[in-house]
Amino acid sequence: MERIEELGINNLKIYQDDSLYKFTSDAVLLTRFTRVKKGDTVADFCSGSGIVGLHLYALNAEKINSVTLFEMQKPLFDLSVKSINLNGLSDKFNAVNTRVQDIGTEYAGKFTLITCNPPYMPVGHGFYESEETIAVCRTELKLSLEELCKAIGRALSFGGRVNMVHRADRLVDVITEFKKNNIEPKKLQFVCGGKKEPYLFMIEGVKGGKIGLKVLNNIEN
Repeated sequence: MERIEELGINNLKIYQDDSLYKFTSDAVLLTRFTRVKKGDTVADFCSGSGIVGLHLYALNAEKINSVTLFEMQKPLFDLSVKSINLNGLSDKFNAVNTRVQDIGTEYAGKFTLITCNPPYMPVGHGFYESEETIAVCRTELKLSLEELCKAIGRALSFGGRVNMVHRADRLVDVITEFKKNNIEPKKLQFVCGGKKEPYLFMIEGVKGGKIGLKVLNNIEN
């Protein structure tokens, strides 16, 4: 069943569907971690129903030039289009229904900022959801981390930033793929659950950036 949820900022709203993948707190953590600069041209990869792009815009509307959402699953893409229209943001937002691997050459080097809340689990690891539309969002069934980072590297402008949230046990994998694509990790923050060890991390990388990683204090969620 479709429903409309309030984002709680500037009266913005988002469509959700109980039969599809629904966003979690990870998306909101990522938008609060992400540093936006005046005039940024933003893309959100694996955008789902559009939560990261919409929430990031809600927090930084005066700085963002435009936001492009890339989502491969048509039902989730359709929800993001409905949310864009509901909020009257068609002048600022564009949504593209495509696999990240297939993003066109017209977007090469276009974006100064890319955000991404990707599938966390490699194929064959973790619990497999019986519903494919949800499994695709959680497991690298149709988009590997290697493919994702290649696409990010192509779409980022030189000096552009990528901000990603991922599972803590995939940190080495993410940094390795960043570096393969000339993306230098610059900022890192772990997310803990209560007194437990970190289960997530958020990372910022800069295309062509100089070596030097700043590790922020852990946060709890």
